[in-house]
Amino acid sequence: QVPLVESGGGSVQSGGSLRLSCVAFGYASRYCMGWFRQAPDKERELVSTLSSDGPTSYADSVKGRFTISRDNAKNTLYLQMDSLKTEDTAMYYCAALYGVWCRFDRVMAVTEFTDWGQGTQVTVSS
Repeated sequence: QVPLVESGGGSVQSGGSLRLSCVAFGYASRYCMGWFRQAPDKERELVSTLSSDGPTSYADSVKGRFTISRDNAKNTLYLQMDSLKTEDTAMYYCAALYGVWCRFDRVMAVTEFTDWGQGTQVTVSS
């Protein structure tokens, strides 16, 4: 496993924006990276994925509000979160799976990702 280091979480009012960053020290020509989130007493859920060949995916709950991207020169994955809602409050985790592209024919499971960050808290207040 290779460490992933997240940053950028914080507290913001409803309607505000945050940008999460995840520095990934691993390397592979093929990879799938994603952002997950977990609210108290809820299961970890997939928010967005980005495949090294280009395609991205978003959970229906964040489509049109969140944008995933990667700066390869900085080995950094981003999640731009706009129009934040109170229901976006959760611990956000960066995850990676090396050697393969993301799956887009189904929602990828938590257990498919091998490398994880420590998480960064996002709190949205009304």
